[in-house]
Amino acid sequence: MTPPAPIQFDRASGALEGANLWERTAALALVTGSKISSHFSHRGYISCANLLRKTLPERNIAIKLNADAVFEFPYGDGYWSKLLNRSYNYEDELELLFRDSAGVDYTLIDCGANYGYWSVLVSSRPFGSHKAIAIEPSSQNFPKLANNARVNNDRFELMKCAIGSARGTAHLTGTKHEAFSIAGSNSGGEEVPVIALDNLIDDGKVPPNGKYLIKLDVEGVEIEAIKGGSRLLQTDSVLLCEEHGSDREHTVSRYILEKTPLTLMVYDPRSSQLETVKELSILDRIKVSSHVGYNVFGTASAFWQNRINLLNANAARRMQ
Repeated sequence: MTPPAPIQFDRASGALEGANLWERTAALALVTGSKISSHFSHRGYISCANLLRKTLPERNIAIKLNADAVFEFPYGDGYWSKLLNRSYNYEDELELLFRDSAGVDYTLIDCGANYGYWSVLVSSRPFGSHKAIAIEPSSQNFPKLANNARVNNDRFELMKCAIGSARGTAHLTGTKHEAFSIAGSNSGGEEVPVIALDNLIDDGKVPPNGKYLIKLDVEGVEIEAIKGGSRLLQTDSVLLCEEHGSDREHTVSRYILEKTPLTLMVYDPRSSQLETVKELSILDRIKVSSHVGYNVFGTASAFWQNRINLLNANAARRMQ
């Protein structure tokens, strides 16, 4: 049976096409919920949206992110439906770096790609049409990731595996598609292959002398993944790594700061700059919500450090 055509939504214009009356009403509710919940870091939004989703027919929505990027997901999905709110920016500190790097010849290594949002965006013309490798272990998520590759002319590469410290297998568990994890799971769940970041060099997926932005959204195995990427992280690369707001010990940042040669940075909304982290106390101030993730940046590359310094200088001029 052929699935119904997806609803179309253009983030630039706000046009919603192909939706029936109830689906339009649901869109209004989803946007209103996002705007209201944005005042408290969208707490409760995902649960409410997923309840609403149960009343909707099974159908995708195709979000036009820009003139060369379409991102599809099941209509009403609690995690992604915030994109219907045109004032919402998803992980804007990452978009800041990706936009600024449009003219750099780099590859995105998208670990924990989920449905492929960043691979879709970074491979689009406004972001520089970069090569991207989208890595996702979940059999539930992978078809949706593959669909987003297809609707964007298969312009980024797919790999179905998890990222860890070394090759092997692990068990993937979880109830939320955005939070599947191999952390602490020795049995149960879906058995998935695991590779290390350095295996991408070993297997000829990436050259050992390229430029890379490495998004590491691997739900609890960030440190193991960093351990498995020592050679890749010595290249001209930046690690974009999620810190959970509930972790008041700042475990991932502490490891990067104390156990790696990487310079650690975090986006500070007060200065609109990527600030170098010398004391972890800066994260106490920035990580204000316990139920969301915050991205930290790590690099040993003089090239990328210079790019970030220029990015910060431009931000400082705009604030004057």
